[in-house]
Amino acid sequence: MRILLVVMLWVCAHVSFAQSVSIRTDEWFPMNGTPGQKPAGFLIDFAERTFDSVDYKLMSWQRAVEEVKNGSFDCVIGAFKEDAPGFVFPEESWGVNQTAVYVRSADSWSYQGVDSLLARKVGIIKGYSYEEEIDALVKTRKDVFKALSGVDALEKNFKKLAAGRIDTLVESEPVANAKILQMGLSGKIKRVGHTNLPQPMYIACSPAKASSKKLVKRVDTVIRELRASGELEKIMNQYGLTDWK
Repeated sequence: MRILLVVMLWVCAHVSFAQSVSIRTDEWFPMNGTPGQKPAGFLIDFAERTFDSVDYKLMSWQRAVEEVKNGSFDCVIGAFKEDAPGFVFPEESWGVNQTAVYVRSADSWSYQGVDSLLARKVGIIKGYSYEEEIDALVKTRKDVFKALSGVDALEKNFKKLAAGRIDTLVESEPVANAKILQMGLSGKIKRVGHTNLPQPMYIACSPAKASSKKLVKRVDTVIRELRASGELEKIMNQYGLTDWK
């Protein structure tokens, strides 16, 4: 009977994750690329090792947060805690991110703190959280901060920067660097500073779903196993990155 009980518990645990876990977000490579892309992005690599089946699709960040919040889908990835208040978060992060400031290479301006942005035209993505001071200014200084939405918002922002329609761009450093390389803008765009220290990012699950607590428990278990086995380091190395702990 004891053996049968153990087997039944194992089967129940397995079945609980056999259902597809739906993940929605916008493109944010090297964290996550377009569905079917190889390499997929390290957040997708983690998700595929955590859950038996992953239903992953792209939409604008703002819509993804709204749809997951109301329970239409299970989780968003690449979230900071400020991005998704009230969501169910695991204890373990899925990486860190640092936000950087970019300008055209011929521009002599340099970043000297948040207030120095107020004399610029700054490209951002609608619905993103950058940091507390910048987020507060985004709400009140629409003359400075030019927000775009959509799954291709980052590419559009870089095109606007290269064309001189904006003069500054605030974006995740690893994401921006990957996009600059992809778009052939190396030598045309440069980084002029960071707005914050490295910040942990997470998979964040719907507050409207009872299953979310079980999902984030699974996240914590698997990421610890990946770290202990050395598999996490191998995944990060594919993207020129290392374990963040």
